Amino acid sequence: MSLVAKGLEGVVANESRLSDVNGAEGKLCYLGYTIDDLVANCTFEEVVHLLHRGKLPNRAELADITAKLRAHRHLPEEVRQFIKLMPKDASPMNVVRTGVSLLGVLDRRGKDQDRALNEERALAICAQVPLIIAAFHRFRQGLELPEIRTDLSEAGSFLWLITGEEPGAEATKTLDVAYILHADHGMNASTFSARVTVATLSDMYSAITSAIGTLKGPLHGGANEGVIHMLQEIGDEANVDAWVEERLAKKEKIMGIGHRVYKVLDPRAPHLQKMAIQLTQELGEPKWIRMSERIATIMRERKGLNANVDFYSATVYYSLDIPTDLFTPIFAISRAAGWTAQVLEQLEDNRLYRPLTEYTGPVPPQPIVPIDQRA
Repeated sequence: MSLVAKGLEGVVANESRLSDVNGAEGKLCYLGYTIDDLVANCTFEEVVHLLHRGKLPNRAELADITAKLRAHRHLPEEVRQFIKLMPKDASPMNVVRTGVSLLGVLDRRGKDQDRALNEERALAICAQVPLIIAAFHRFRQGLELPEIRTDLSEAGSFLWLITGEEPGAEATKTLDVAYILHADHGMNASTFSARVTVATLSDMYSAITSAIGTLKGPLHGGANEGVIHMLQEIGDEANVDAWVEERLAKKEKIMGIGHRVYKVLDPRAPHLQKMAIQLTQELGEPKWIRMSERIATIMRERKGLNANVDFYSATVYYSLDIPTDLFTPIFAISRAAGWTAQVLEQLEDNRLYRPLTEYTGPVPPQPIVPIDQRA
């Protein structure tokens, strides 16, 4: 009898104090604080402090970490030039992945495992990932980045950078909430990649580059782009039922539905659902959320599956007029807070990851056939 757990499902690989994903009850906590309470009472900057420093900040601590994040809002000239060398039709995820790797090439300070330096690098990555994404988005439009502002929050700054327009309070709050909801999520695929990489005693930038490459996949962070493409393909509310029935008959995946861990409703989904409803009503395009709600209802009734965080985040970003191919990069902006925190935690009590493989190849020893006699 095989003891293999495909995809390491159900295997506990480490301990972490950072986030608790309770799939059976549909709960998510960061260091003991529920995602509901964090969204209702905190900003993304407070959550970064919580993940990086183990506690919610007081006013002085919040001012300190906010100032440090804003001080890192700059890109080395080499990174700017790299972005300008990229094809304008390049994938933004490819650009941010390679951009972070280039930041690592340019950072020649101290040792890779210096704790104080890694804490600073962690904040720098959180601040610079949005800049790389925004710089590329502006470049492909034939535009330069607008002047970097240090009077805006992390969410407000990104909206300013991609549009060059003063971000509204509602849009800023919406993106801030999305950042909080995506900041960390247990041992997901990209976090696992980051921890596996740094466990070799590689460096912070290599770990985050690994994580970004993992997040790019459509079964992970790329799912939110898939949701919008799905809605656009369906086209109209009247087509929803037939479209879903056809996909179910073909046993095809419905993007944004179901979750590897949550057996009940993803606790992040209701927050984004509420924002999606509000935004579509304000912007006069309610059909997207109505289509989404109908798909969610069918899948819940027919398959017992619930919508996940990607299902509604897609409509939220689309309603904010954010280009579809920036949906997953925005996920990376938020998750950079969790990835870097997980890397710091991994290095506190490091152990190289080395799972076993069950061999299923030919029984040895196989005879070596002379090359002229081989089929």
